[in-house]
Amino acid sequence: MSQYPALRLRRTRASAWSRRMHAETVLTPADLIWPLFVTEGDAEEPIGSLPGVSRWSVADIAKRAKEAAALGIPCVALFPNTPAGLRSEDGREALNRDNLMCRAIRAIKDAVPEIGVLTDVALDPYTAHGHDGLVDANGYVLNDATAEVLAQQALVQAEAGSDIVAPSDMMDGRIGLIREALEQGGHVNVQIMAYAAKYASAFYGPFRDAVGSRGLLKGDKKTYQMDPANAEEALREVALDIAEGADSVMVKPGLPYLDIILRVKSEFQVPVFAYQVSGEYAMIEAAAAAGASEREALVMETLMAFKRAGCSGVLTYHAPLAAKLLGA
Repeated sequence: MSQYPALRLRRTRASAWSRRMHAETVLTPADLIWPLFVTEGDAEEPIGSLPGVSRWSVADIAKRAKEAAALGIPCVALFPNTPAGLRSEDGREALNRDNLMCRAIRAIKDAVPEIGVLTDVALDPYTAHGHDGLVDANGYVLNDATAEVLAQQALVQAEAGSDIVAPSDMMDGRIGLIREALEQGGHVNVQIMAYAAKYASAFYGPFRDAVGSRGLLKGDKKTYQMDPANAEEALREVALDIAEGADSVMVKPGLPYLDIILRVKSEFQVPVFAYQVSGEYAMIEAAAAAGASEREALVMETLMAFKRAGCSGVLTYHAPLAAKLLGA
């Protein structure tokens, strides 16, 4: 290898055109998925712990999907804020073919048929206890019984028009059951994006506000979500989900787990997505509001970090801002 001064690494950084030409990682609006919260009623509901993010009515969700398509964002992700009166111990509203999620899917597909719709498969938006599954008398989340319900839930969403079902529950074996249900139901082209390495994280608080489950949750989710101390276990989880039929996998949260993203991509060479979760978003907004840094610079640098680590795409609440900056 050449030595200084024959080799000056700053040469290629000396001008903007050269920096663009030598960029090793490229970020585009097509790398973004925009998570959206849907609620009953007609009014926009700003979420206090997620400044700049709101819950939207079914009609307004369709408008947000049109906005996403105009910005070049290929996919939106839906999360429902189920009314308290429809929450139950068994989360039965998840299987209602006319529930909030299904109506939002249909509204988007009617308004913007060309955009992808990703839907959350889990019971926490529908349960009275805030857990992602069915619980026994001791409050323990039951794995196999829950997985059976999740397969039915995924099928209901697929029938409504979902393009990607994304199980976020972390039950063992649910990917295989969901894939079997989709195949038998004739939905052979519906993708599964498995939340394969979802950690029991402190970064989820604002999301639980958004879907109305924070005050309901009894205990914690450490018996099914992963221990932040574990990396090898994440690889085992990913391997199982791929073997059961996942088309892509997700690591969640994002920035604190860039090492997991890199290892998953290197080990399996499959599409890997990251969820830049609500707590990460809120920290960027807080830093910008405090004058500690510029919002746009923070957003673009963090998104580039995901791509550099190996992500095919990123779920981020900053998707419309990032798409506008990338299209400028």
